[in-house]
Amino acid sequence: MFNVNNKRLFLLVILFVSMLSIHAQQRKVQHKPYIDLRPMHFGILVGTHLQDIEFENVGLQTIVDEEGNVSEHLIVTDADKWNPGFSVGVLGELRLHENFALRFTPSMYFGAKHLAFLDLMDLDEEGRPRKVTQDLKNTYVALPVNIKFAAPRWNNYRPYITAGISGLINLTRGGEDYVSLKRFSSMVEVGLGCDFYLPFFKLIPELKFCYGLSNSLDTNHINELKDTNRRAFAGSVRSAQSKMIMLTFYFE
Repeated sequence: MFNVNNKRLFLLVILFVSMLSIHAQQRKVQHKPYIDLRPMHFGILVGTHLQDIEFENVGLQTIVDEEGNVSEHLIVTDADKWNPGFSVGVLGELRLHENFALRFTPSMYFGAKHLAFLDLMDLDEEGRPRKVTQDLKNTYVALPVNIKFAAPRWNNYRPYITAGISGLINLTRGGEDYVSLKRFSSMVEVGLGCDFYLPFFKLIPELKFCYGLSNSLDTNHINELKDTNRRAFAGSVRSAQSKMIMLTFYFE
């Protein structure tokens, strides 16, 4: 009896899954059927992102202070956690082909990177290296240009992939921070998303991965520090590559 019931339950599950599959393949009423035929698309975007940065450490340093005292430091610098940020902007999309489009999405990114500095030659009583931290706050004006390749539309959704390049303008200056980033930088972007056609507008969630194309570290910042005690930490890295993971929602 138990085996018979199991077989019946298994057959019911197979039947239910088959019915769902057939239902998903059926044509449905399309919302906004002509929206993709327009030569230009405009919209707005909001989203969140995680900022990260990858450093190349200098290694052993010899520091001479203003009084002529010589000290050695071996400082390891790293971004020890991901910090969430917020982004907002506008969308302009030029239709190039049935499946291709050129996108321009000027945006502003508000976020920060949490940095940790460990001086391996300056130990406390318990033998642990001295640690200092910094919240490297960044406000960027981003000017991304991407090529979008979209699959054929089915019912009310249309998946796509995108790739391009973005120029960044850093509006935040270093001040007396240990590390500061350059005013201008650039990133390569790769992403994927899906167009959802709703009755009154189109919603587009997108996941994007960004990686810096050049050294984004402001190497002149160490000479601008008034506090000489900070220079060992500021000079602990020779280059930096910025990275971001972005989740964006477009509304057209």
